[in-house]
Amino acid sequence: MTVNEPATQEPAGALAVTGERADLLETLAKHRHFLRFTTRDLTDEQAGLRTTASELCLGGLIKHVTSVERNWVDFILNGPSAMGDFTAMTEDDWARRADEFRMLPGETLAGVLAEYADVARRTDGLVAALPDLGATWPLPKAPWFESDAQWSARRVLMHVIAETAQHAGHADIIRESLDGSKSMG
Repeated sequence: MTVNEPATQEPAGALAVTGERADLLETLAKHRHFLRFTTRDLTDEQAGLRTTASELCLGGLIKHVTSVERNWVDFILNGPSAMGDFTAMTEDDWARRADEFRMLPGETLAGVLAEYADVARRTDGLVAALPDLGATWPLPKAPWFESDAQWSARRVLMHVIAETAQHAGHADIIRESLDGSKSMG
């Protein structure tokens, strides 16, 4: 998959998706495209550069959104145990989590984008095949979640869409700071 290729293309034999599921996937695909598009024509080094006061870089944002989407799909399938207890994380755990926001030695932009494409295909397949978007699980323990709250698969997908859109905006600012290129306009 190239950076400019839409993520909504279905492989031969894929389930036809209509209605709410099609709307969710189309919206997610649009925001994935804008996020990926910010990395067009960049080198691995450029993808790892910080261009603003934040710690964020384009490759790191792709890695982070990939991780977020993967973890939330695991949550849809397996519940809170798939994500762990954030209140019990150690300093080493937090350091590993911080690594998903930067390009590490040996990582390439092509590799990061390929991993994102793999996760996107998995998510899209799940949304197409999931028996009930209303199925819920309790949220994992985390200081940022309300205790005893539950999210449905639908709510999780809306969260993934919002997170992807937010980070696509961050990526656009980072790219414009890097070389003046914009996603739109």
